[in-house]
Amino acid sequence: MLAGQKVRLRPVEKEDATRLLLWENDPRHWKVSGTEVPFSMDTILEYISQAQHIRSHGQLRLMICRLEDNEPVGTIDLYNADFKHLRAAVGILIAEEAMRQNGYAIEALELAEHYAFRILGFHNLYCSVHGDNAPSRSLFEKAGYEQVGRRKNWFLENKEWIDEILYQKWLEKK
Repeated sequence: MLAGQKVRLRPVEKEDATRLLLWENDPRHWKVSGTEVPFSMDTILEYISQAQHIRSHGQLRLMICRLEDNEPVGTIDLYNADFKHLRAAVGILIAEEAMRQNGYAIEALELAEHYAFRILGFHNLYCSVHGDNAPSRSLFEKAGYEQVGRRKNWFLENKEWIDEILYQKWLEKK
C-alpha cells in the first residue's frame, strides 16, 4: 500500500465514479484539465477501467485518501507513460478548496514519485502548469521539481493569454 503520514494512494474503484463525475464536471477544474464539455457517467466508467493499466494505456490514476477517515480528497495521475525513456507526466488535484494547504498534495506527490521510481523504474517525472497557478507552481517547486521551460502565451483563458511553465524532476536522487 502507498501510504504516508496523512494520505494513502489507492486504485480508482467503480464506487468512485459518482465522485469523479462531480470532480471532472466541475468547471473550476476545467482550466487545468483542458476540459470543454461535461463527461457522462459511461465515459467515467470506461475511464476507470482503463486508468489502471499504465503499460497498455499509458496512464494510472490513483485516489488520494486521508488516512484519518479514508475519505478521498483528490486524484494523482501518471500519464503519457514512456517505458522506453523511463518517464511520465504527473498531474494532481485536491478537489475541494477546503482540503488544500493541508499537506495532502505534497505527500501524494512524494508517494507517487516513490512508486514511479521503485516500481515502474521511471527516472523522470514532468508536468505543465499554468503560469498564473501559483499554488501548483509552489507545490512542484517545494517538491523539488525544476523549472525547465516556459511557453509564452500558450493558453487562452477568458480572452487573456497565460504562459505554460514546464517542470521536471530527475528521480535518480530518490
